[in-house]
Amino acid sequence: MGLIEGAMGLVFGGGRNVVAETVELFRENSDKGAMRASAVQGQAMAQIAAEFLPGRRSRFDAVMDGINRVPRPAMALGTLGLFVSAMVDPLWFAERMQGIALVPEPLWWLLGVIVSFYFGARHQAKAQTFQREIAQTMSRVPEVMQNVAALREMRADTPGAADTGPDAGLALSVVAGGENPALEAWKAGRAQAA
Repeated sequence: MGLIEGAMGLVFGGGRNVVAETVELFRENSDKGAMRASAVQGQAMAQIAAEFLPGRRSRFDAVMDGINRVPRPAMALGTLGLFVSAMVDPLWFAERMQGIALVPEPLWWLLGVIVSFYFGARHQAKAQTFQREIAQTMSRVPEVMQNVAALREMRADTPGAADTGPDAGLALSVVAGGENPALEAWKAGRAQAA
């Protein structure tokens, strides 16, 4: 018994566990690893909590948090605003959309990059198609300019908007009576009743 007791005392003696200490050289002690991970997590949470304590945040932090919250609602509300403006004042809306048709291609690319980086989205696979469509849009600049001029002439507050100008045929067609089947039917009905 003394020999076995001596060997056990050598391996596990003095309150030590030589086997466990040797194994821990090659494999982490799960209990101690979990305790370290818990301590790290607790320290990280304490640091984050300290950052958001009342009175600890500067005005700059508050302003930057507010600015970071603006783009998504602004884009959503702006899009809805475009729909409302198209219904309220179609001529104003059409003029603005004609102006958007003149935005150069590099600016569209820059806007796409900014929006995709901000929202974390990837570039679309159809970038070549988009580039061709923008090039076609830019080729219509003269047509857009004519459309804007025509839209401005249609405004109700433009003097002489309904003026026929020197076109005598157009002036006569405006004042000359034309066929009106409803009026003719009404006249025929009155003639029969009389």
